[in-house]
Amino acid sequence: MDFDLGESANALRGELRELIREQVPADFLGAFTDDPADLAVAQQFCRTLAQRQLLCMSWPKEFGGGDASVWEQTVVREEMWAHHEPRGAQYMGVNWVGPIIMRHGTPEQQRKHLPPIANGEVIWCQGFSEPEAGSDLASLRTSARRDGDGWRINGQKIWTSYATMAQWCFLLARTSKGEKKQQGMTIFLVPMDDPAITVRPIRTMMGPHHLNEVFFDELKVTEADVLGTVDQGWSIVQDVVSFERVGIARYARCERLLQAAPDVLGDAWEELPAELRGRWARMLTHCRRARLMAYRVVAMQATGRVNPGDAAAYRIAVTRLDQDSAEVLMEIAAVLPRGDGEYFRAEVEDHWRYSQASTVSSGSIEMQRILLSRTMLAGARA
Repeated sequence: MDFDLGESANALRGELRELIREQVPADFLGAFTDDPADLAVAQQFCRTLAQRQLLCMSWPKEFGGGDASVWEQTVVREEMWAHHEPRGAQYMGVNWVGPIIMRHGTPEQQRKHLPPIANGEVIWCQGFSEPEAGSDLASLRTSARRDGDGWRINGQKIWTSYATMAQWCFLLARTSKGEKKQQGMTIFLVPMDDPAITVRPIRTMMGPHHLNEVFFDELKVTEADVLGTVDQGWSIVQDVVSFERVGIARYARCERLLQAAPDVLGDAWEELPAELRGRWARMLTHCRRARLMAYRVVAMQATGRVNPGDAAAYRIAVTRLDQDSAEVLMEIAAVLPRGDGEYFRAEVEDHWRYSQASTVSSGSIEMQRILLSRTMLAGARA
């Protein structure tokens, strides 16, 4: 299988890697550490990408993009994730918040929200999961009730990444009761600096900023903050999920770390058990499989349609790859003598920590399997 996207894509990869070498510290492990300097690096790097029209390449020019192909944006996505995502949390705005506002937002909402995303100036968080509505998102209880010419929102969200640093929240709330629990939900675009919003960080082994509780206590919003049609938010959620699940190129990071292992170990590579080297080779094969599945969904997005089953299949493959490759890499890194390959060991340990949550974040792997099964059964009946 030839994964070469052509000369222009290769040139773009070279440009991005050179920028990373120039502007990102050699020991960078992501923006969300205990060191505020790491977040500052990511924020500045985003602005640099925006100035060079590399942040939102595939967006239309009218929204601050470069009218590039989805394949060029895929190259950006892969290089960012391969190098510990030096855009920080900006990938959310680029990959799905912006495109969703383009599809469903009013002209006023587009003018307000899209330029700051395209300029790398704003961070968004996603207000979806709740204590009793994680994988079963349609069971959410956060409510929005009519209040004069606006709405009052009350409730709690949990596992909200980047809520401590975000300026805006893409919030899902229940606005009415329908015959089905997927009915009667609405998306609101709300500012995180409102005093009616309280954020409480949840400390985990993934470090600060990633997981938070968010409380809404009589949050006042207006009709201008409603995205799409009132009570029809579930259809927007389906769009979000399709963009979000393929927007994180985890396979690119797995592949880079796996390919680096033989060089880091040097002569010690040949001393590894044959069984371990066999698993290493199998993981590289699985990287290519996940990449191919991602490209299938990207090709569909380019035509304006995404099959939820294909997005779910990719999600299953890439999250399993995340965890399985992390186990192989940890065994390989354990062979390194102390003092040798310290940055590689740190990269692997960071990869392992994040992989532990991969099969539950953005929809658990069990829910992805259910979605894939339903799609396949529907196709069989048709």
